Amino acid sequence: MIPAHLLSKMQRSFAVVATLLAVASVAHGQYDLHTWPNRSTIVHLFEWRWEDVARECEDYLAPNNFAGIQLSPVADHLRCDERGRPWWEVYQPLAYEIGTRSGSEADFADMVSRCNAVGVRIIVDVVLNHMSGDWDPTISISGAVSDPANRDYPGVPYTIEHFNPFCEANNYQNAEIIRNCEIAQLHDLNTSIPYVRDKQVEYLNKLIGHGVAGFRVDAAKHIWPEHLKDVMDRLNDLPVEQGFPAGARAFVAQEVIDFGTGEAVTKDEYYGIGLVTEFRYGSELGRAMRGQNPLKWYYNFGEEWGFAPSQYALVFNDNHDNQRGHGAGGQNVITYKDPKWYKQAQSFMLAWPHGYPRIISSFDFVDPEVGPPMDVDENILPVIINDDGTCGNGWVCEHRWNALTQMSNFRIAVQGSTNVTEWWDNGNNQVAWSREGLGFIVINGEAGDLSETLKTGLPAGTYCDVISGKLENGACTGLTIEVAADGTAAISLPGTSEDGVMATHVNAKLA
Repeated sequence: MIPAHLLSKMQRSFAVVATLLAVASVAHGQYDLHTWPNRSTIVHLFEWRWEDVARECEDYLAPNNFAGIQLSPVADHLRCDERGRPWWEVYQPLAYEIGTRSGSEADFADMVSRCNAVGVRIIVDVVLNHMSGDWDPTISISGAVSDPANRDYPGVPYTIEHFNPFCEANNYQNAEIIRNCEIAQLHDLNTSIPYVRDKQVEYLNKLIGHGVAGFRVDAAKHIWPEHLKDVMDRLNDLPVEQGFPAGARAFVAQEVIDFGTGEAVTKDEYYGIGLVTEFRYGSELGRAMRGQNPLKWYYNFGEEWGFAPSQYALVFNDNHDNQRGHGAGGQNVITYKDPKWYKQAQSFMLAWPHGYPRIISSFDFVDPEVGPPMDVDENILPVIINDDGTCGNGWVCEHRWNALTQMSNFRIAVQGSTNVTEWWDNGNNQVAWSREGLGFIVINGEAGDLSETLKTGLPAGTYCDVISGKLENGACTGLTIEVAADGTAAISLPGTSEDGVMATHVNAKLA
């Protein structure tokens, strides 16, 4: 039974939802990252130091045409020494001041400015649903002391009156419980209180003032959509001095886990606010790469599978949670630990026309709780770039893998194409398709060889395979694909190949 005080609040909330969301439209949402021309793909630099982020913007992401970066939370948070500084401590905020082990507020401001200067936009992961759980002592990164057991967070400040009464979010068939109760014993903010939303607006506007382009809203499904919409509608325009057009609004991507299993909270409730994270995308691709579903079924991958419409979907294969087995669908997700499958899944996503793509750049881990690489004083280790362009010091840097970088450029080459053409499959796990004469990809998900003459849709000529290499200084550094006058190409892709993918596009054609 739902307590009486929750029932009355539910009735009030539903009335507000009906009023606000009935008038929501694309015009009111924040869907534009305001990227520079010919840029694609968001990279989540998970737990990177901000000094390293700035350098990566200048040295790699901008020259390789990436659109933006998602950062881990930047607000002052729990320092969890007793658990060895796990990655999840940044998701337990104690205040809204900027500063973590990744750097100071000055470091943050410098990083955002430098990235904007080269056209790489910054998205901050923000925690608005809750504050920390109970820890004794509860000391933040800045050294400030809070008293979570009594809901006392002087760094904001929040006191007990700003939180929902304690209950556990243990019934996902009840929207009131999902949105007003605690997840994992993290103290749930009462966002129906104007003061709470005011403090959140203040925090996000501070980030916008530094030049942040947008936000990934953690645990958005646990926040009433009308409350979240109110916060986003009251944000400042993005600063023109950081290169944004006049009147530009912050980009919004909301973590809404919805697998279509009949839960009370659904992703479509959040379309009027911004993009939503389409968790089913990576789960279903993972099933294909693992051989649980034949790739031949994926010819209509998108809305017909129950996904959010393309204009509302942030798509990804893995994220910081599910690559560690957390969250729904985690058992199917492919990560850097299976590099061939991973390159196949990421190449599929970047060649497919559905949604806005995001890839993660991880640190290596065995223990799923372990935090980023650190020294004996618990300082995050810098990201070292090796002579071959790979990363050291425990950083994986998947975004620097040739296949992922070049497939991001594939996506740029096929801009304007919304359709898949020339679909081919062998009746099982070998597939190929064209993007309306602008790009072509082949995936061999079988142990056997693929040897076929396939329609590429491309103009005749010699093209560089952008998986095994790239077009550089007028030559191919890897394999080539010869397209005949009729648009066909003889493709040989052994089952034993390192990548299991071949792809090319009009910008990878030899002169």
